Amino acid sequence: MGRILLVIRLALRDLRRRRTEAVLLLIAILAATTTLTLGLVLRDAAGDPYESTRAATKGPDVVANVGQAADLAGLGKLATASGVTEHSGPYPVIAGKLEASGRTSDVQVEGRDATVAAVDQPEVTRGGWVSDGGVVFEAAFADSLDVGVGDSVTLGGRSFKVVGVAVTAAMPPYPGASCIVSAGCVNGAVPDDRDLPTGLLHNPGLVWLIQADVRSLASDRSSLSYVMNLKLADPDEAQAFVDRNGDAMPMQTWESILTDATDLARDSQILLLIGAWLLGLLAVASLSVLVGGRMADQTRRVGLLKAVGGTPSLVAAVLLAEYLLVAVVAAAAGLTIGALTAPLLTESSAGLVGSAGTASLTWSTIGLVTAVALGVAVVATAVPAVRAARSSTVSALADAARPPRRTGWLITVSARLPVPLLLALRVAARRPRRVALGVASIAVTVSGIYVLMVLNAFLGDQPSTGAYTEAQVAVLRHVLLVWTVILLSLSAVNAIVITWATVLDNRHASALARALGATPQEMTVALAAAQVLPALAGAILGVFPGGWALFAAINAITGGDSDKATLPAPWQLIGLVLATVLAVAALSAVPAHLGGRRPVTATL
Repeated sequence: MGRILLVIRLALRDLRRRRTEAVLLLIAILAATTTLTLGLVLRDAAGDPYESTRAATKGPDVVANVGQAADLAGLGKLATASGVTEHSGPYPVIAGKLEASGRTSDVQVEGRDATVAAVDQPEVTRGGWVSDGGVVFEAAFADSLDVGVGDSVTLGGRSFKVVGVAVTAAMPPYPGASCIVSAGCVNGAVPDDRDLPTGLLHNPGLVWLIQADVRSLASDRSSLSYVMNLKLADPDEAQAFVDRNGDAMPMQTWESILTDATDLARDSQILLLIGAWLLGLLAVASLSVLVGGRMADQTRRVGLLKAVGGTPSLVAAVLLAEYLLVAVVAAAAGLTIGALTAPLLTESSAGLVGSAGTASLTWSTIGLVTAVALGVAVVATAVPAVRAARSSTVSALADAARPPRRTGWLITVSARLPVPLLLALRVAARRPRRVALGVASIAVTVSGIYVLMVLNAFLGDQPSTGAYTEAQVAVLRHVLLVWTVILLSLSAVNAIVITWATVLDNRHASALARALGATPQEMTVALAAAQVLPALAGAILGVFPGGWALFAAINAITGGDSDKATLPAPWQLIGLVLATVLAVAALSAVPAHLGGRRPVTATL
């Protein structure tokens, strides 16, 4: 126990002495854990409005429908089946065309009674319930058409007055409504070169009339379909009930309706999880560089610990402990922030009541996020910590400058270059692994931005296709914005951390170069150029093959069609590469300027 307390006390003291670096460590891991938490809990938070709607409307556990009157007997048997406690219907349904606000839309028209139903009584949010000559719109459908109470619409060649707007838990909100008509339906975008079969409904909405009006709109009895809503003794047995009784007719459980109602959250969840793993890679790169820089700055402290009796294992434990402590704090903060902000990234659908609530954190979510945080810290820290702990006590106490590697071809190439570029190449060559991490960090960032450009262009085309409403596109764009801000922020931290680690590692070499005649301005340019050259290589690799490969992987995971996506134009990619290089140059300038002006005498 005493050994553990000693390790923790030394780790906490070191964190207090280097607060800026501790904050950078925290930010790097926090970005990954917050995004991962958002991706894991978003769909749970999005399910709250459906649960509220289900409670307010006496939502069904199972919805069954048949395509013609001859099958009504099957619905009658279903109403008395084992496990059913209540039912409403069967209600007649027809497919039709609705004209409103200068637009024509496919619609499913359901006939209802003016009295309150025992199961699935839609909750009126504006106006009143169905009446003779009056139509009630499903709320998300009304919102999409910009229809309100008192407006007139045309249905089947007849004019109806909008008397109300309501929500239901018996089907997902528009444009993802279930199909309950025999004609069939298709939801989502339809390619321009493909014609739908005659009579098939495309992205149909839902409206309610009294049953007499629905029957009067039907051309004949065969055009009527029927729907029934069932309440079970045990809602959790809904799928088992469908498995036992669903051979003769289509049925949908409340769980499947919930899944469809939170379809947008699923898309947001996929985007966030992809972003979380990208940020995890960036966090590893950031920590690896930061740890390497801190180890170079802690060489003498390692020697002191070993000189007073610390074993290599104790020294390694002390060096690892401070990073693991930061990882635990980042995991806790990421879980809290992710759970609290998840409702802000879900759509407050007009087709549901209530709003998304704070997601509950399951033990699996807590365990996964914590494991990722600790894994990032261990992967980035273990090798440098063990290497430092196994170093010689005498050499650690001396804290001498690292002897430069003599590379013949590099000396030949750099000898004729201007002094800043000569020094930049030699600075980069001293730490090839750090250069590789810098290239990888920029490549991951640019790959993410490449995919963001593709997704942003794709979302811009969606409202016109009917796959997403404008409100849903806005929600997905908010998700992309969160992803972009966190990605760019962590990339900026990486650029600053890499430059500062380079400054620390080259403090002796920089002082010697200045003693031999290099000016502070030349050292500043050299230190910044040592970051810009890897950034250029990383940006090019991030565009191709990085961005292309990441987009292909996302399509493979989600089952998407890459033919529907518009890839960035060449001028956009060139602009992305140039912007990346300029951004890295700007971020590197300040730490490089500080490092280039350190007093030579004090350093040597």
